[in-house]
Amino acid sequence: MLHTRLTLTLGTILAASLPAAAAPDFAKDIQPVLENSCVKCHNDAKAKGKLALHAKDKALKGGDTGPAWVAGKPEESLLIKRVLLPETEDEAMPPKGKGERLNPGQVEALKQWVAAGAVWPDGVVLKEKEVRPPVDPKDGENLVSISVFPPAIGLETKRDSQNVIVMAKYADDTTRDVTKKVDLTVANPALVKQTGTSFAPVADGETVVKASFFGKTAEVPVKVASATAERPISFRLDVMPVFMRSGCNTGSCHGAARGQDGFRISLFGFDPAGDHNRITREMGSRRINLALPAESMMVEKCTGAVPHTGGKIWEPGDQYYNTVVEWLTAGAPNDDVAKVAKPVSMEVYPKQMVLEGADVTQQMTAVVKYSDGTDRDVTSLAVFMSSNAPTASVDQNGLITTHSRGEAFVMARFATFTIASQVIVIPKNLQYTRPVVAEANYIDKLVNDKLHKLRVIPSGDCDDATFLRRAYADVVGLLPEKADFDKFMARTEPNKRELLIDELLGRKEFIELWVMKWAELLQIRTNPTNQVSYKSSLLYFNWLQERIANNVPMNKIVQEILSANGGTFSSPATNYYQIEKETLKLTENLAQVFMGMRIQCAQCHNHPFDRWTMDDYYGLAAFFGQIGRKPSEDPRELVVFNSGGGEVKHLVDGRNMKPKFLGGAEPDLKPGDDRRASLAEWLASPQNPFFAKNLANIVWAHFFGMGIIDPVDDVRVSNPPSNPELIEELGKKFTEYNYDFKRLVRDICLSKTYQRTTRVNDSNAQDERNFAHSLIRRLRAEVMLDAISQVTDTKNKFQGLPLGARAVQIADGNVSNYFLKTFGRAERATVCSCEVKMEPNLSQALHLLNGDTTASRIGAGKVVETLLKGGATPEAVIEDLYIRCFGRKPSASEIEGLAKSVNETPDKKQQALEDVFWALLNSKEFMFNH
Repeated sequence: MLHTRLTLTLGTILAASLPAAAAPDFAKDIQPVLENSCVKCHNDAKAKGKLALHAKDKALKGGDTGPAWVAGKPEESLLIKRVLLPETEDEAMPPKGKGERLNPGQVEALKQWVAAGAVWPDGVVLKEKEVRPPVDPKDGENLVSISVFPPAIGLETKRDSQNVIVMAKYADDTTRDVTKKVDLTVANPALVKQTGTSFAPVADGETVVKASFFGKTAEVPVKVASATAERPISFRLDVMPVFMRSGCNTGSCHGAARGQDGFRISLFGFDPAGDHNRITREMGSRRINLALPAESMMVEKCTGAVPHTGGKIWEPGDQYYNTVVEWLTAGAPNDDVAKVAKPVSMEVYPKQMVLEGADVTQQMTAVVKYSDGTDRDVTSLAVFMSSNAPTASVDQNGLITTHSRGEAFVMARFATFTIASQVIVIPKNLQYTRPVVAEANYIDKLVNDKLHKLRVIPSGDCDDATFLRRAYADVVGLLPEKADFDKFMARTEPNKRELLIDELLGRKEFIELWVMKWAELLQIRTNPTNQVSYKSSLLYFNWLQERIANNVPMNKIVQEILSANGGTFSSPATNYYQIEKETLKLTENLAQVFMGMRIQCAQCHNHPFDRWTMDDYYGLAAFFGQIGRKPSEDPRELVVFNSGGGEVKHLVDGRNMKPKFLGGAEPDLKPGDDRRASLAEWLASPQNPFFAKNLANIVWAHFFGMGIIDPVDDVRVSNPPSNPELIEELGKKFTEYNYDFKRLVRDICLSKTYQRTTRVNDSNAQDERNFAHSLIRRLRAEVMLDAISQVTDTKNKFQGLPLGARAVQIADGNVSNYFLKTFGRAERATVCSCEVKMEPNLSQALHLLNGDTTASRIGAGKVVETLLKGGATPEAVIEDLYIRCFGRKPSASEIEGLAKSVNETPDKKQQALEDVFWALLNSKEFMFNH
């Protein structure tokens, strides 16, 4: 917008500095300046400040504050004054970030032209011109290929257009945005109009857009349909996206539960019908003015013409302003919901990029497909955000800018879709050579490929002793006995680690550990409120143990649980529906446990950080609307059955929801069919893209202390996997293995990735997400208590279990003790993975130091006493204790120092060795898996 905020002094200086010279040539000296620096913001489509500079008559008419120039008087011409303002001034032209400042020669040419009468030849229409950056010969070095995005272009109606992005890929896997440097041509210009990197329809037909760059070429097919047709303005397709892009319907603005300043619309647009009613019916003519659309209160607030708590968010004449004013001019029509197209999918390009150096940019483009078969470039309507702005930030036009080394996921949100692209940033000119690293299987290849992109060098293998203890703790929840240690260390076979894993997978302790894991997810515990007795929970636990012990595929186990009918005693899987009886909570638990998704947000509004809508939420809940429960002959037992009646209603409009798979189709159900059986069949099958990956991620997190998606039960677009290719492949393998998770465990444990040392190098010291080295992990509560009992030769007693039972065998989640609570055992009150606490704290340290878990057990178990009575020397006892607690022998310095201390008190040798034992049990090396 042009203003008159300059002083007479500046005007006087301008006039005085103007030399007598011939008028500049318009085509040569003036037209390039206006096209390169002014027309971008001042044209028919985007007349900033209501000023258009692309045509003579528009320029002479001027904008909000009058004409841009006064012929013969450069000192009174706002155009000249504005280009001379410092870049930091609000009224400077071009605005900061919108283009390069005019150089002195260009400013002088404009002044001379205005002084000479501002002659504009008739018939000349200016067009915005992109200044192509110079092509650097280095752009062609080691160039492998170029890719054009989107990979196909569809242009429908006169309103449509599509911008393209061209990305180059190099031999070192880095990428660059070369869109403005490539040669782009349309094979048939009669069908498509090209303006820089933008393409618009001219006539129906099919053609291609060709890109060439240093000998590399790429083509994109273009299909034009209804090129001359006018698409009517649409509230849902055009206006609602403006509210999203402008931030109007966020939780901090008018999308809040109570709205803002007396005006409320639905959060992220989940209720278009209600929004239209509130905009057009509330407050009558005050909010909108159909007689004078541009003077509608909602328009004037957004342009800053009247006070607005949210400030100025549109410029008069920009895309968003024009859309809303066009809709108001058309009478603010609502859409015929039965006829208006609905967005059905969205893609964001490029999907992956490896950018080298700071302040490097990469443009994104977002394309949405609609139910009528059309698509649309929504880059200017999507909301962009970065998961890690210090590494890669993104502006609201989808332009990524790199900063520090690392990884970020850039997300675009439009309608109900949120799609992410992976951005890896590496330092410029980093001295790096990809190391030759041994790979045992597909896991290692995919992990190492990601590390290569990050320019991170993985750590080496851990030693045999470390691997032995790590594998025992992770696979069977125990520590290796001395005999196990001696046997493994003495083996000479090159595949002895593989043999060890196979042996551990065949032990009953492996089954017990995973029964405990699933008992947590299924919340197996007594619940008097819901009539879940101890007998019910024990039968349910034993049923689960029997299925896992017999290696029943996990999909079959899940399907049996979800479709279970009968008594909670006679058919123990039915306890799943008794532990949680509330329909909506049951729905949320199912999504969180079996698909890793927290869909709770979608109960009241569309999910703010994922694709799930209220329709998705209540469509999934509808599968549980017909569960019946009735008493049996035994008052402790209930019978779960399909009642055949009962519906789930949508929160907003109260309609009965049809059952619909989450992210999938509606099943073909007949009256009387058990909806849960249909859900069970789909949920634990290859047709559900979430099930296998989620279970694979749960298994992965157990062995690495962190999921590929972490937390494992918070799968959403805004919490993407650290290695998308890896989690996809693990899901495929799990499906190929017929959901036999034991085979998946074997793959993980035999990978070099699992066997890496915890020692770091300079390149991977900061890595905690990409498995470049093993993480030091605290033993979970049950395993630690069992380990203490094991190494001290003592026994535990838990309710309902015989003396000597392990903590991992506890069936009822309500059975616990002080140690288990202190060290974060899951109470099984919720399905959240956060119930298991793995973080060390002061209470744990104090309990080990002062409690009876260690000191009293050392005396009760008589380990030291027995060894001494058997004739063991202090050195031998110390070695035995080290192997028991740490899974390794003591170093020479350790055994020398400890033996010396023990031998200094020969009359208290047993006490001194028990003190050593106590110290080992209280050490970090005992409490952690490493």
